[in-house]
Amino acid sequence: MDATPRYPVPAFTAGKIRAAIVDLDGTMVDTADDFTASLNGMLAQFDAEETTREEVIDYVGKGSEHLIRSVLAPRFEDGLAQSRFDEALAIYQEEYAKINGLHTRLYPDVEAGLIALRDAGLALACVTNKPHRFAKQLLEHHGLLRYFSVVLGGDSVAAKKPDPLPMLTACERLGVSPRDAVAIGDSQNDAFAGRAAGMSTLTVPYGYNHGEAVQTIKSDGIVVSLLGAAKAIAAHNAANEQ
Repeated sequence: MDATPRYPVPAFTAGKIRAAIVDLDGTMVDTADDFTASLNGMLAQFDAEETTREEVIDYVGKGSEHLIRSVLAPRFEDGLAQSRFDEALAIYQEEYAKINGLHTRLYPDVEAGLIALRDAGLALACVTNKPHRFAKQLLEHHGLLRYFSVVLGGDSVAAKKPDPLPMLTACERLGVSPRDAVAIGDSQNDAFAGRAAGMSTLTVPYGYNHGEAVQTIKSDGIVVSLLGAAKAIAAHNAANEQ
């Protein structure tokens, strides 16, 4: 018996889709264990209680600064947490640089999905709130960097998702209109950013989404994987051939 979840067919309102803007953490790669190990390396230097994967996954997706503030908040008084933030961020980034990719794994059908998207003629960009250097290293570690014409990190432009600026910048660099692109991600931030940029949006049902159910995300549809996204886009484009 097939236990694969069934979701309604995505209801795109745009015409032919020519580009896909794909999130990284929680969409292509499960990075929660890397985050947890790096945070614990930082917390050990502060003589503070360790964090857990379960705590961390509720904080992922809004950038390193948010991650650090969220972990410090329950462990230190407000003033102390704020005064030690810069030190904590620097230590965390040092710890993360040592292990980036060491405890990560690709989600199912990620590379197959990227290949299918590419073979369907779509231009591909990766847009993440992870710092750019870490994003490129992680993509390269998993052999995925070659599929992307553009990679934008949380420090690549002046704002992070859910602001639409990274998505608009990616579309500009790919040479496509936002209305001809789709944002694919695992969280509200991805869908918010995509919608605000005027793009179609797809959501994968795994990942982090700040501890909220994927059904709470307002997007054009849920797809089981990046390969599922590629198939849905191909079917939509076939129906919109001009």
